[in-house]
Amino acid sequence: MNRRQRALLIRSIVFLSVVNSLSLAFYFFLHPPTHPTPETLNSSVTTTSLKPWPFLPSFLPWNPSPKPPLRSCEAYFGNGFSRRIEAHGGGGWFRCFYSATLRSSICEGGRLRMDPSKIKMSVGGEGLKSVMGRREEEELPEFESGSFEVEGDGSNGSRAGGRVLDEEFLDRYVPQGAIHFHTMRGLMESMRFVEPGKLQCSQWIEEPTILVTRFEYANLFHTVTDWYSAYVSSRVTDLPNRPHLIFVDGHCKAPLEETWEALFTSVRYAKHFTGSVCFRHAILSPLGYETAMFKGLSESFICQGTTANNLKASPENHKTARLSEFGEMLRAAFGFPTDEISLKRPSTVHNVLFVRREDYLAHPRHGGKLEPRLSNEPEVFTAIQNWAANHTKCSLNVVNGLFAHMSMKEQILAIYEASVVIGAHGAGLTHLVSARSKTIALEIISSQYQRPHFSLISQWRGLEYHAINLAGSYVRPEMVIDELSSIVRSLGC
Repeated sequence: MNRRQRALLIRSIVFLSVVNSLSLAFYFFLHPPTHPTPETLNSSVTTTSLKPWPFLPSFLPWNPSPKPPLRSCEAYFGNGFSRRIEAHGGGGWFRCFYSATLRSSICEGGRLRMDPSKIKMSVGGEGLKSVMGRREEEELPEFESGSFEVEGDGSNGSRAGGRVLDEEFLDRYVPQGAIHFHTMRGLMESMRFVEPGKLQCSQWIEEPTILVTRFEYANLFHTVTDWYSAYVSSRVTDLPNRPHLIFVDGHCKAPLEETWEALFTSVRYAKHFTGSVCFRHAILSPLGYETAMFKGLSESFICQGTTANNLKASPENHKTARLSEFGEMLRAAFGFPTDEISLKRPSTVHNVLFVRREDYLAHPRHGGKLEPRLSNEPEVFTAIQNWAANHTKCSLNVVNGLFAHMSMKEQILAIYEASVVIGAHGAGLTHLVSARSKTIALEIISSQYQRPHFSLISQWRGLEYHAINLAGSYVRPEMVIDELSSIVRSLGC
């Protein structure tokens, strides 16, 4: 190496050293070192990678501007939580997003502490047979003062031991409504301030976590409203990934928990923590009773399901793609396609899914016997099988939808693959939220169950819906076959 090359090498090394030093100085200027606090020295930090949001063809932005009209579909099913109320800011923080349409709030906070020892309820997550006969009152949470705490900032409004939210705030933004025991409101009533630096925790959870309290956790319809509420809460609070989830209730483990675990990054029960837990970011999900899916049973509002592309091209206040978006989310959570073209099957082959009602043990207070909605269901099923076997223009596969004995993943797959879904009025038909947009629903309604659940879900999804209304609980098989024949003709068969 000659003298000129050595000089060039030395100048290069010096230049790179200067650049490196400047880069390090700039980094530490933007990221000053922090001194450990007492709680972080004794913390057990959650480091699990969060599940990403999947691609959903029906997804539309969740932060519309301006805010949606009060009676619009977006206000009911999307982000009508347009009023932001800062309840507390400082060391810890807490705020709510209020929907005047749903009369409900999605709330979130940081540096929030949960003390499971102050929440009176059963442990939860047990096997069903081990808790037979347990009363519902034992499973629903009762919150002592200080069950949840938020770090104050030392101001007069956040003195240690003081309430974070007063009755006036709760009455305005988390109203009791017709709910006899509003568990999420009870949680917020228990929240107290602690002095700055006094938030002592045995564990810190760094990643966003949704807190959910459930009532009718073993019923598919009511659980779907809980799933939807938690999903909406995640979107309204603009979470970049799927959060963790904690049940703040003491219900036993039920088959529907499989979907909770598929939808969110992780699922735990509050009473399974051995000590106090602090959250960097906690989201409080409204009760399923406060969703549009439940309120639609008693309130009259117009919402017709359509595609996201139609709404992008021509926004309409009385049309929505939100429930289709959610159905795609359910399918994606189990690894099934979210689009409409992935089901590769000849146009002359169709699945006819008959959703059956069978006896099964649902919860500790259930006798295992279901009240029949269709007295001659086996006869009808056999008639449909015989009709399909003799159908020559198309191949019709009749699927025996024994949902009580199928996993949630198997149930959602059966719905996804169905061209026609038929069944007596019952919670299993709630799976229509996950059906493809061209699926046709046929509900057989006995005289004792004249309820609008599934006609509404079909309407909100934009599905074609047919009903056979009975004078009692018996249906002539010929009547069902006639209706099915008309339906499959519309499919080109």
